[in-house]
Amino acid sequence: MGPGGIATIIAAISLLVIAIALAYAVVRVGRLVDQAGSAITDLTAEVTPLLEEVTLTVELINGPLQSINKVTQTVEGLTTKISDSTEGFLDKNKFAMNAAGALLAVSKFKKSSDEKKAKKEKVSKKDTKKKSKSTLSDEEFE
Repeated sequence: MGPGGIATIIAAISLLVIAIALAYAVVRVGRLVDQAGSAITDLTAEVTPLLEEVTLTVELINGPLQSINKVTQTVEGLTTKISDSTEGFLDKNKFAMNAAGALLAVSKFKKSSDEKKAKKEKVSKKDTKKKSKSTLSDEEFE
């Protein structure tokens, strides 16, 4: 056996080792794929009931939301009608607009005068209390 034969045997053994390493890697990848498949199956089994519960919850919430939507639309329509009728009334009756303005002015004037009276009463009550305290202290010293 010459040097060429020894080189051929070494190359054949190297190829055998590489083939065994590749076979081992393929077996490991196969096991990994099997485990991933079983994990996906388990996950699907666990997630399906959760998705059904979420779907049911969303359906239960949508019912009241639709009712609220109807109520909101009704209130919006009512508000629009009231606003339109008020505008129409005030546009047709300029006297009513002037009367409403006068009423607001009178109520503001009355409110401010009532506030002034209340302040004066508070001040007079404080003065009365101070006078009574000072009278008591003078009497105590006598």
